[in-house]
Amino acid sequence: MMATEIKVPALGESVTEATVARWLKKIGDPVAMDDPLVELETDKVTLEVNAPAAGTLSEIAVPEGANVAVGAVLGRIGEGAVKAAAPAKPQPAAAVSQSETRAPAAAAASASAGNVAVLERSGPAVRKLVEESRLDPAKIAASGKDGRLTKADVLTHIERGTPVAPAVQARPAPAPQPVPPPPAPRALGPREERVRMTRLRKRIAERLKEAQNTAAMLTTFTEEDMTEAMAIRERYRESFEKKYGVRLGYMSLFVKASIAALKEIPAVNAEIDGDDIIYKN
Repeated sequence: MMATEIKVPALGESVTEATVARWLKKIGDPVAMDDPLVELETDKVTLEVNAPAAGTLSEIAVPEGANVAVGAVLGRIGEGAVKAAAPAKPQPAAAVSQSETRAPAAAAASASAGNVAVLERSGPAVRKLVEESRLDPAKIAASGKDGRLTKADVLTHIERGTPVAPAVQARPAPAPQPVPPPPAPRALGPREERVRMTRLRKRIAERLKEAQNTAAMLTTFTEEDMTEAMAIRERYRESFEKKYGVRLGYMSLFVKASIAALKEIPAVNAEIDGDDIIYKN
């Protein structure tokens, strides 16, 4: 029984990876052509991957929450039951021997012609990158139209660690330094909630932090009418100090306004911890 692969499509310029947000179908569900199957999240957008063929969803290769590269197989669509093929007629031993002899040579010639055809269908920038990197185009998953290779396909293939034949004898690479384990997430308070950030929100947080580290930070001043606040302070200054033993300042009014705002929009009171957002109730 033949199966059709569901692959990660080209995700746009400079985007080579996505996260599987959720599957819209379950294994065994019937699938029509162009039915939405799975949602992917990238650093920029959320998109749906549609069914490339009709049939039944027979395999989910990547679970929700996992990261995938462009061209990766997400799952497979199986066809319906097919009729059993009629048994082949026996062939003479001589014919079988000749077929076995010609098969490897024919396969090698076919593979070589296929490699040339893949490169010819691809753009000049892709061909140059493949030749300079000394890659085998047959081993690169193509996501372009009509089986064309895209620049993102080649770069993803290289990023996955595919070895490239060195032009000259290179010195042995130094042993990689051990990567320290990530810090354990801190314990939550009794009224806190931990929610994992989406890929898009995580990228926004990284960009904002980069801007804070590299850009000039400015302070904006806004004029406000404090007439009523000053009147309240004057009206309750003496009684407040007699009752609580402290003076009634403007900061008390600012804190009161902040509490009211946080009750109306509680999501503002949050912090980022690793890949999660911790909301404080």
